Amino acid sequence: MRSGGGRHRAGSARRFVVALGVGGLGLVAGSGTALTASTGSPAAALDAVVGRVSALRSLPTADLPAPSGLLERPDAVSRSDAQRSPFADDALLAVPTAPAPQGLVDDAAAVLALPPGLTVADVAAGLLAADVPASGAGTFSVVPGSDPGPGTGQVRTIRVEVEDGLAVDGQAFAATVMATLNDPRGWGHDGSLSFARTDGEAELRVMLASPTSVDVLCAPLETEGEVSCGRAGHAVLNLKRWVLATGEYAQDKAAYRQYLVNHEVGHLLGHGHEQCPGAGVVASVMQQQSYKAAPCLPNPWPFP
Repeated sequence: MRSGGGRHRAGSARRFVVALGVGGLGLVAGSGTALTASTGSPAAALDAVVGRVSALRSLPTADLPAPSGLLERPDAVSRSDAQRSPFADDALLAVPTAPAPQGLVDDAAAVLALPPGLTVADVAAGLLAADVPASGAGTFSVVPGSDPGPGTGQVRTIRVEVEDGLAVDGQAFAATVMATLNDPRGWGHDGSLSFARTDGEAELRVMLASPTSVDVLCAPLETEGEVSCGRAGHAVLNLKRWVLATGEYAQDKAAYRQYLVNHEVGHLLGHGHEQCPGAGVVASVMQQQSYKAAPCLPNPWPFP
């Protein structure tokens, strides 16, 4: 038997900072990591950081303000270097809170140096490095904090856990999981079901694990270090798939991560696997899209 995930081969977390202004979202990676939203839902918070930083990345270099107030580092690039490639590795870009160019909101202030091989969307999903170790510590830490969710219909409690030793921001990962589960296109689309996160006892557990630990936790299912599973009250998501996605989702890894959460939690809700009914049809979220969606069209949602 097989469940979930996909087949792809894998491959030093670097310190980075993303800090948005008042009412936005802050994420700091280093010795201690956190992702918090001062207002709004997890989905709104993630949309804010991805949207604002993507807007900054799209600006012509000449339109970027001078790096006054830059968070200085001994190895920071010179002014001319920053102008030529403001998002180069190890560069830090400062955008003041004064009126921002091309319609950026006044409170949007960002300092960004992405880890090698990662995108803004990867960071928002909790990744601190693009490497995929075969094994972690084999132990798991519960992501602290709670989220009551939208509170409509039957409320199912979720505990989010991350394997120790992985380069993952637990709070960012948990925010992605909860934003996905409570999306209007998700399992509770008609208001009959919603999900609340807790760091205590919970009905369901969502765990991000190394390939080796996935094989242990998913046994007797044969995940072979490649795929994920949902069984016995826990959805075990393979870090390899979280980082790499699949060939069909290579251009939209965020959508693949939504598929992975919805598919494996779907198993915990009692849904079995489904087959592709025909070429060009939108795939069911319970189709094993980690192997392939074709000839169906990739789809991450229970109710797209």
